[in-house]
Amino acid sequence: MRDWLVGLAIAVVLLLASWALLILLARRLPPGIMRDLAAFIPDCVTTVRRLRTDPRVPRRAKIAVLIAGIWVASPIDLIPEFLPVIGPLDDIVVVALALRYAARQVPRDVILAAWPGEPRLIERLLGTPPA
Repeated sequence: MRDWLVGLAIAVVLLLASWALLILLARRLPPGIMRDLAAFIPDCVTTVRRLRTDPRVPRRAKIAVLIAGIWVASPIDLIPEFLPVIGPLDDIVVVALALRYAARQVPRDVILAAWPGEPRLIERLLGTPPA
């Protein structure tokens, strides 16, 4: 039992160390598409959290963004995360669809205020506002 706990502790430490390394490397990326992609999922998670607690967001939209947030946090993926480039693709698609769905039911300024990242990214994701 003790060996199992030691193994689990080592695995957790290695996982946390790999996350820290990825964060450090992501911060060193030059401005451009790769940096935007590295920040996209954390910005989406923050947006989901903010929209989930905003009283101006209808229940349907809250459910959609909550499901997207759970999808991103879930270790089960359609495309395994360890595959380079395409690994996080299913997470990005699910969050993008949920945010677009929410944007049709929520005033645009609410979504823009909830987005912590580069405004041009969320504006491009949401598309042109309806006339």
